[in-house]
Amino acid sequence: MAQGVCELLWIRRLLTELGFKLEKPMELHCENKSAIDIAHNPIQHDRTKYVEVDRHFIKGKIDNKISCLPFLKSEDQLADVLTKAVCGRVFHDSLTKLGIGDIYTPT
Repeated sequence: MAQGVCELLWIRRLLTELGFKLEKPMELHCENKSAIDIAHNPIQHDRTKYVEVDRHFIKGKIDNKISCLPFLKSEDQLADVLTKAVCGRVFHDSLTKLGIGDIYTPT
């Protein structure tokens, strides 16, 4: 997640240099509720023994309204169709969401 926040910062700086004004926090979609909770809640110390630096970095960006972490359900992950074996329904739903259609279907 820290790598994703770093990439958001890079994109934000690039867009600022190109003249775009970003008023809202950039969203880093995450399907792991535990990771979102750890990023927001500094109290969960026993679960974050080895990720303290990353957690503080991410929490700082969330507190400064640079980034936000909305939850995204697993079935809404469009990248899964490209990286995992998924059932036919999920496959066709993902293709529709990506705007990929059957070129042989009559219009």
